[in-house]
Amino acid sequence: MSTIRLAIAGVGNCASALVQGIHHYSDKKDSVGLMHPTLGGYTVSDIQIVCGFDVDERKTNMDLAQAINSEPNCADQFADIPDEIGALVYRGPVLDGVADHMHQGTDTNEFDVEPSEEPVNIESKLNEHNVDILVCYLPVGSTEGVERYAEAAINTGVGFVNAIPEFISSDSDWAKKFEDAEIPVVGDDIKSQLGATITHRSLVQLFNDRGVNLRDTYQLNVGGNNDFKNMLDRSRLGSKKKSKTSAVNEILEEPLNPEEIHIGPSDFVPFLNDQKTAFMRLKGDIFGESEVEIDVQLRVQDSPNSAGSAVDAIRCAKIGLDHGVGGPLIGPSAFTMKHPPEQMADETAKQRIREFADIENR
Repeated sequence: MSTIRLAIAGVGNCASALVQGIHHYSDKKDSVGLMHPTLGGYTVSDIQIVCGFDVDERKTNMDLAQAINSEPNCADQFADIPDEIGALVYRGPVLDGVADHMHQGTDTNEFDVEPSEEPVNIESKLNEHNVDILVCYLPVGSTEGVERYAEAAINTGVGFVNAIPEFISSDSDWAKKFEDAEIPVVGDDIKSQLGATITHRSLVQLFNDRGVNLRDTYQLNVGGNNDFKNMLDRSRLGSKKKSKTSAVNEILEEPLNPEEIHIGPSDFVPFLNDQKTAFMRLKGDIFGESEVEIDVQLRVQDSPNSAGSAVDAIRCAKIGLDHGVGGPLIGPSAFTMKHPPEQMADETAKQRIREFADIENR
């Protein structure tokens, strides 16, 4: 198989975990921790990162291998990677990518975005590096930013993976743009390999399967990385809350009313760094309308959990590109994303992504 030439928009903790993971599995003969060791003939080690885009002065104009270790990144270092991998990080457009409270002051978690140079032309760099797939890891609330990178993908014939909760794949207008251009898009809002969303969905499905009437439920998430700090600005959270809530609520035959379900980021706890802690409660009625209640606490390193799904989304986007499949990829999006164009049961999504990956044999 050919390599998958990947560009990354947003060189934060998720990008760090992805870069490390690609090198980790290139050095390993086993596939421990992968949901799909091979998809459509592609392994994780077939992904070659060729460039990145960011707006922080501490990351631009340096090799990606160095940029992922720059502040404010705090992802765990689980793989030894070379000092350079030959992928330069270019200055991208700021647009709405940085909330006011994230500009650099005395806190190293804040951004240094005072521009010393003009942003590059995204299309030019995608063409220069012969990019196949562009993955978007911009901060939550970057509506203009993700649309600019989606536009660049369409203009250059590059497959697009939207890992953030600003709606592209699940928006009918953007979906049509990708369909018309015959370019694949996977999105929106990455669903971690084993995170709060998939765990919550599994518990809701358990209630469904066992005839339990779900009365109400909540999910609260705290963490210490920049994603959580960015989300302290509640004005940027509309799409995030919608994405996380619909991922759980839409698998119910009768979705809960807004006052019966609360799901969303709760707070920023700096010393947690890249650890995410999620608290979930589900309350319902069993036989005889007796009450049952489940409380769950989940702790996980946030960024590797995201990368575990991203490697599947990236490979599916390349499979779509190889076979001329344009527009939203329904099965891969449902399996890897919280807010896909079409929600479906996780078992069904797993079957659909595997069927899609076997497209050449159909």
